[in-house]
Amino acid sequence: MEIYSKLIAQSLAIPERQIAKTIDLLDDGATIPFISRYRKEVTGGLDEVQIGDIKQLYEKLQELSKRKETILHSIDEQGKLTPELATRINNSWDSTELEDIYLPYKPKRQTKAEIARKKGLEPLAKIIMAQSENNLLCRAEQFLTDEVSDVDEALQGARDIIAEWVNENESARNTIRNIFNREAVISSKLIKGKEEEAAKYRDYFDFSEPLAKCSSHRLLAMRRGESEGFLRVSISPDEEYCLEKLNLRFVKSRNELSEQVEIAVKDSYKRLLKPSIETEYAALSKEQADKQAIKVFAENLRQLLLSPPLGQKRVMGIDPGFRTGCKVVCLDAQGNLLHNETIYPHAPQYESAKASAKILSLVDAYSIEAIAIGNGTAGRETEHFITNLRYNHPIQVFAVSEDGASVYSASKTARDEFPEYDVTVRGAVSIGRRLMDPLAELVKIEAKSIGVGQYQHDVNQTELKTALDQTVENCVNMVGVNLNTASMHLLTYVSGLGPSLAKNIVDYRAQNGAFKSRKDLKKVPRLGEKAFEQAAGFLRIPDAMHPLDNSAVHPESYYIVEEMAKDLNCSVDELIKQSALKSQIKLEKYVNDKTGMPTLVDILSELDKPGRDPRQSIKVFAFDPNIRTINDLREGQILPGIVNNITNFGCFVDIGIKEKGLVHISNMADKFVSDPTTIVSIHQHVEVQVMSIDLERKRIQLSMRIARI
Repeated sequence: MEIYSKLIAQSLAIPERQIAKTIDLLDDGATIPFISRYRKEVTGGLDEVQIGDIKQLYEKLQELSKRKETILHSIDEQGKLTPELATRINNSWDSTELEDIYLPYKPKRQTKAEIARKKGLEPLAKIIMAQSENNLLCRAEQFLTDEVSDVDEALQGARDIIAEWVNENESARNTIRNIFNREAVISSKLIKGKEEEAAKYRDYFDFSEPLAKCSSHRLLAMRRGESEGFLRVSISPDEEYCLEKLNLRFVKSRNELSEQVEIAVKDSYKRLLKPSIETEYAALSKEQADKQAIKVFAENLRQLLLSPPLGQKRVMGIDPGFRTGCKVVCLDAQGNLLHNETIYPHAPQYESAKASAKILSLVDAYSIEAIAIGNGTAGRETEHFITNLRYNHPIQVFAVSEDGASVYSASKTARDEFPEYDVTVRGAVSIGRRLMDPLAELVKIEAKSIGVGQYQHDVNQTELKTALDQTVENCVNMVGVNLNTASMHLLTYVSGLGPSLAKNIVDYRAQNGAFKSRKDLKKVPRLGEKAFEQAAGFLRIPDAMHPLDNSAVHPESYYIVEEMAKDLNCSVDELIKQSALKSQIKLEKYVNDKTGMPTLVDILSELDKPGRDPRQSIKVFAFDPNIRTINDLREGQILPGIVNNITNFGCFVDIGIKEKGLVHISNMADKFVSDPTTIVSIHQHVEVQVMSIDLERKRIQLSMRIARI
């Protein structure tokens, strides 16, 4: 619909034509990675974030259209749908306004006002609301019946009806909404008797601040405390000011009828209007906090998934432990499990000599090139033990995050992959594979279990999953996937595939051997032309018959590269390998109706580095060997660390002990910082200074604004 493009264009400040073209592609089944990479001419060069925003708004507008249909049907069934009302509903694209329009017609449960109407008191309510008479008691006596025994009951019923009218009045609701928007304060109070249980919420035992200034992490913390039964949270503006504004609107005289209206207005505000708008703003503020938290989480996940890979090396993975020992696995360059063993170099066994001999033996026997050690319990001790051994050839040692490893090792995925091994072996394999290729291994774990966000269990789970799944999909397709080695889980996230086609590819590969060309994909059961179009450009085949099959050049554009090679009297392979040949290409010559300059620039760029991994190279990191526990810390110490989580109020840094230190946003740089992601990234190596240590609460304050003496 044209209206969708217009509304989205207004919201995102993107030209309407680009929106419309993008929506057409989405409706045609194109994925975000495919559109952003291979349809730049169509969209005007929109990136995956912009296309994702368009898709999200498009889906919301479609949902709103369905809601309008429901509302129109409901009012029509009541026989109250006028042409004017239908036009107003059809023209409204604001969900709050839409619900306000519908409120007077919305089927209700047995309200006080409805009971009063059934007693015949609505005419009295209208008389009182008009505020033009003086003899209230006489008027009220006219409505006494078997069901209305006295004047007080009659007046109460009339006020109940007026209160409902006030609550359903659009102008009144918007008045209170505007006051909430400008002046509402969010407050939290400790529930009596919960002091000890709620210790971690101590900062919110008696807390209040303007809702407009409340940061997402504080709001989510209060809401979590509320859901756990420790805090009572409320959102309120100044009551007297709200009543003053409502009285100006509804109290029109200074007589006894006006006094009844004023009483009804106050009742309406306290019993109906204020709770309704408070619920609305509680939901709205939570939604905004969720968006911020999900955005931070998605960015952290993106950075984690794009962490530098070690690559195809023979790796030893170690899942450290004290009493139960360290589980050791040896993996080949493709990540296949060759051997597993348990050693006991630490307390209580202290079999360090035996463990040393075993490690050295395994390193030689399996030609191990690098060792990955989980950073959990006994991680530092195991790293110290491993780095002090003397090997016969150079060995790189890395500490690897264990976040989510236990989730993977107990999952169906891990059981299917290693049915004959227990969770400790699976965990060690995951640690080793994370070093080789973080992206390929982490896609097997539910994204919110990876440990790079805050309040991931408190935000809207549907929106969180959508955002994280899209982040994984964008990362997988940005890097590209080796068609002949990728797991089913990695293939699932390739543009246009999904679980079913990913399984079919793996099954076909097992039955027919390695794919020799991208064209062979068309032989996979149920993989049609559309899926091939969407997926082919993101799948790589090293040593393929056609050199472009190991590049990001889409098969639909092979003819362009072949034409370039023909014009230069060389083969495609020679064109890729010889930069002197590429420098002779005049891109303008190859512009046509389907292919514009943006795609040609991408093709030429890809010919310079076909199939190259866009991720950075991995670096070895070492913690301070003198810091093993929080008790070893002293204020003023300068330590190396690794950023392992980023929030909107700062970042958490691993300094080699169980507790992670917080660098508050105010201590991240010698300048004002509004967004921590502009200063740090996940897994970044940093230098920090210890500012304070709270041993009781196990909290460490760090600074990147290092004061050197």
